[in-house]
Formats: sequence, C-alpha cells, structure tokens
Amino acid sequence: MNSARRPVRWLVPLVLVVVWLGLGGAFGSYAGKLGEVSTNDQAAFLPQNAESTKVITEQKAFSRQEIPVIVVWTATDGADVTEAQQKAATAALRSLADTDGVAGAPSPAFRSEDGKALQGVVPLSPDLGERLEAVLDEVGEAAARVPDARAQLAGPAATQGDLGEAFAGIDGLLLGVALAAVLLILLLVYRSVLLPFLIIISAVFALGVAGAIVYVLADHDVVRVDGQVQGILSILVIGAATDYALLLTARFREEIAAGRDRFAAAWAATRGSFGAITASAATVALGLLALLLSDLTNNRALGPVGAIGVVCAVLTTLTFLPAVLALMGRTAFWPAKPKSADAETGGHGVWRRVAHWVDARPRQLWIVTTAVLLVGAAFFPALQSKGVPLDEVFVNDAPSVAAQQTLGRHFPGGSGQPAVVITDAANRNAVREAAATTPGVADARVTTGTPGGPPLVVDGKVRIDATLADAPDSDAAKRTVQKLRERVHAADAGALVGGYTAQQYDTQRTAEHDKNLIIPVVLAIILVILVVLLRSLLLPVLLVATVGLNYLATLGIAGLVFEHGFGFSGTDASVPLYGFVFLVALGVDYNIFLMSRVREETLRLGTRQGVLRGLIATGGVITSAGVVLAATFAALIVIPLAFLAQIAFIVAFGVLLDTIVVRSLLVPALVRDIGPKVWWPSSLAHEAAPKA
Repeated sequence: MNSARRPVRWLVPLVLVVVWLGLGGAFGSYAGKLGEVSTNDQAAFLPQNAESTKVITEQKAFSRQEIPVIVVWTATDGADVTEAQQKAATAALRSLADTDGVAGAPSPAFRSEDGKALQGVVPLSPDLGERLEAVLDEVGEAAARVPDARAQLAGPAATQGDLGEAFAGIDGLLLGVALAAVLLILLLVYRSVLLPFLIIISAVFALGVAGAIVYVLADHDVVRVDGQVQGILSILVIGAATDYALLLTARFREEIAAGRDRFAAAWAATRGSFGAITASAATVALGLLALLLSDLTNNRALGPVGAIGVVCAVLTTLTFLPAVLALMGRTAFWPAKPKSADAETGGHGVWRRVAHWVDARPRQLWIVTTAVLLVGAAFFPALQSKGVPLDEVFVNDAPSVAAQQTLGRHFPGGSGQPAVVITDAANRNAVREAAATTPGVADARVTTGTPGGPPLVVDGKVRIDATLADAPDSDAAKRTVQKLRERVHAADAGALVGGYTAQQYDTQRTAEHDKNLIIPVVLAIILVILVVLLRSLLLPVLLVATVGLNYLATLGIAGLVFEHGFGFSGTDASVPLYGFVFLVALGVDYNIFLMSRVREETLRLGTRQGVLRGLIATGGVITSAGVVLAATFAALIVIPLAFLAQIAFIVAFGVLLDTIVVRSLLVPALVRDIGPKVWWPSSLAHEAAPKA
C-alpha cells in the first residue's frame, strides 16, 4: 500500500508546481501591463453624487470635452513683457491649432495686470493617454519660440503629464525595489539560499495572476485603475504573500525538525497554518471590500482590486508553496539546518527572554506599553487631513507646480481653474451678479458662443466661469466656494457650482463621510472573524482595541513627522481611511498568527503556558513578517507623490509599532494577566489550573 501511495505523494505536488509554472508564464507579465488600462485623470475619481461631479456632466454640453494646458511666459530679465513678445506668444499659440491632440483653437496671449507675464490656453483632447507627454512637448517647443521669455506649462493637462511621469516607475522600479528589500530580509532571516527565492517566486506568481484578473476587469470597465491603485496592488500582494509564506514555512520547519518526512511535514504545515492564514486574509480582503461603501471612485476601485490580490496571495501560499516544499524537503533550507521553535539558540533565545519578561511582570508591562501608545495617540489631532496643496502633491519639484506658482504671482490665484456655475438662462444675470460679488471671486463671466457674442444657451441653461482670487488648491479658495454656493443657490436653487476647487472641497467632505461610515464596518468585520476563529468574545474585543490604539498612536506620530520632518502642511483626505484599512486589518493579522497558536497551545498546556509557548513559537516569524511588510510598503516612496509617501510611512511605522510593541508585549501581557477568563465564554475560560 505504501509503495502504491508513494507515486501519488510525488504526483500531487508535482502537478501543482507545473500548474503554477504555467500560470506564472502565461500571466506573469500582466502586472506590468496594468498601465495600459489605467488612467491618471483625476476627474474620473470624483465623488459620484457631489455637486461638482454633476457640473462635469452638465458642462459637456457647452463645449467639446477638453483638458486645458495653460502657457505662462515671463521675461527672462524680470522686466515687463513687451508688445512684441505678446504678439510672438499669440502666434506660437495659433501655430498649435492644427497639432494632433489639440482639441480646439488656442486662446490669444494676454498680459497680466502687473505687466510682467503673459498667459494663453491650449485645449487638448482628454483621451490622449500615453501621447499626452508628446503633445505637451510640442506645446512647450512652440511656446519656447517667444524671444527673451521663459515659457512654463500649468493647468490640468500639465499636472496630468507630471502624474504620468511620476507613475512611470510603477511597472519596474517599484516592483524591483520591493522584491529586492524582501529578498534581502529573507536571506538574513533564513540564512538560506533557496527558500527566499521560493517565497519570492510564490509572491510573483500571485501578483501575475492578480494583475491578469484586474487587467481584464479594468479593460471591460468593471473597475477603474490609476497609478496609486496599481502601486498599492503590487505592494499589497508582495507583502501579504510573503507574510503568509513566512507563517507556513515556519510550521514546515518545525515539522521537519520534529522528524516528519517532507510530505507529511508539508501537509501538517498547511493544515496547521490554514486557519490563521485564511482568517488573516479574510480580515484584509473584507476590510478592503468595505471600501465599496465609499462614494469616491478610487476608493471603490481599490476595494475589489486589493481583495483580488490578497486572495491570489493566499492561493499561491496554500498550493504552490507547500507543493514545492514537499518536493524539496530539507533542501529548501540549504545550507541552514531546520531547527524547532523549542531550540534555545538564535532568535528563539531572544523570544524565550521576552516570554520570561511577560510571565514575570505582565501587569506592569501592559500598563507601560498602553501608556506609551496613549502618548502617541494624544497627538492624533496633529494630522491635518484637509487635502494637499498643489505644491506638495509631488515630493520633488514638478514643472507644472512651478508653472502654477508663476501663474499665481501675476494673475488671480484661480486663473485657469475657475469655479464653473451652471444655471437656468432666465436667472443668468442674477446668478452672475451673485457670483461676481462673492468675497474671494475676482471675476465672473457668462460663456458666449463667439467672442463678444450673446450668452451660449444649451437646453435652457448657461455656464458662468467665476475666477477665484486665491490659489485654487488653497483653504481660502475652498471657503470661497462654500460662500459662492450659498449666494448662487439663493439666486437660483437649481444652480450647480463645480470646477477644480469645488471638486477638492467635495472630495474632502466625502472622504470624511466615508471614514465615519467605513471604519465601524471594518471593525465589525474584524471582530466577527476573530470571534469565529478564537471562539471567544472578550479576547477579540481586546485585540481590536489594541490595534485601534496602535492606529491612533501611529497617526499621532505621523502628524508630527509630516509637519516637522517632511514639511507637509496636511495629508490627502483619504490618507486616514487608507491607513486604517491597511494598518488595522494587517495589524490584526499578526494577532491572529499569535493568538491562533496560543489557543492551540492552551488546549494542551493551559493559558499561562499557552501564551508563553505561542509567543516563543511565533515571535521570530511574526517579527520577520512585520519587517517584510514594512519594507514593502516603504518601497512606495520611490514614486514621488506625497499621497504614497504618507501611506508608506503610516503603514511601515504602524506595522513595526504593532509588531514590536502591541503583538510582542501588550497582547501577551494582557492575556497572561487576565488569565483563562480571556477566553470567555469558551470552556477554556473555566480552566482550573494549567494542564501538565
């Protein structure tokens, strides 16, 4: 019978490895192809039901869809621009009329009130995609023909071009940095040549399959993908797949060290880690899917995209990795030799000392660690999530930002980014007057069909462009939009106010609403999963409370670091929500890894020994997983955008804080101090004494 089963024992893992090699070969390139179906047009990610979003639909009737690039000229010697330069600038703009990608006739160049700058607008087609950079280059080359003048490109098209350039490194640089960081950490942790590469291959397979699925969905307009979602998907899959792989390989190492043969060890490792891995993945996947409740399109896109990535990470971890470990056995750890978690050497010795500390002074330990986290949480209000001004969107100096600053010095701050008012034609005079007299509005004009002609009326409505006095991304401009809406609505209850500033304001308000809605939902999801996994009510509540405290402490520290270290005046409105979903869901992962093992040991040895044995057995692997996840998210800093840099810091710092303080000290000390009652209402709560 054994001889009959032996070929089958080889056949199953061999087939699994071959299948995954085929999937990797077929779909491996799709992670790098997502740029083909992604968009960096921020207008595609506005709140669905916001007033500014409705304006976008309404204003399409007044002109062809276009995205403007604003050309601004200043004299190279700082003097006033001349009439000859103004004529040359107008000629340069007109020369672009027949350029492929230009959507209409460029405006003439007109002079600023201070006489030191010229401005002109070139409308571009909104669907240029990868050709946008080339068209912007043509505009720049034409603008540069004005003698003795410096030409700069500002406006939505220029900003979109800089975003495209910033995201250009996602397909190669970001993935390369993340994989290199993971590989280095794994080599240091395992001191093995082969195993780190097996884990990396497993993660890459997961990313390839996830990329293929997302590519198909995005290509059929089921989900929207932008550079941010694409980057987070890569990091999330690599980090999650590596974390799950570390947990499984640690169990495999224990089984091999205990004397099991390779096939039995692989099966025992898969069976022993299945519950923890699937529960951990469920917290992350369901937490991400809760983003579907958001009214922001990019949040809703990240939900299913991220969940797909996590599911693929679980699939490779529970199929490909056990199969290849079963085929390789001890060879996978070469040249190191597998040692059990009871060995009193290396990192296990460290965790024995930590366990002794937890056992000796549990109450003092959880009180001190809680106090430390509360100090960090006290600075939570320091994190200002009111949006990021344009000059802070890019970590480095972006040409469009410099151009917008030049524009703001010589023209009204809102030039090129007016507030757009749509109103009934019958009320146009009253609405225009209300807009023009609103404090903070520099000028308000009704759109005409021809220069100097009568108002353009479409379906009984007109468009009014209100130029704001302040920079369109400033707090002052957002306050002006609020006042503008009040006055315009008083003149015409059905009028709508949109435009860039209104979009930023609506996005900020929507993000605040989403945060208040989604955070309780995610906490409820995590609590239910923990209750099912641990068969307890008290312990899950404690675990959720600890990761919540860790989240608040992380955001408090982040607020101080962003303001005083990085010089950020605020964060994107969605940063706290993204930080919560990733930090809390991933933070619970490590508590799941720990407490599922503690429960397993408690069933044999009692709560006190269960805590100590669980901490010793999982301490090294969970800490390694935390370091890996922090390193992968830290790789997001290679994309020069403030949003991703802020997410990178929050998740990396928060994961390390959770791994080192919450999971290693606070949670074990709490469980040790409370004792068997922590398992209430499970039968383990009635434990009379530790079992022998």
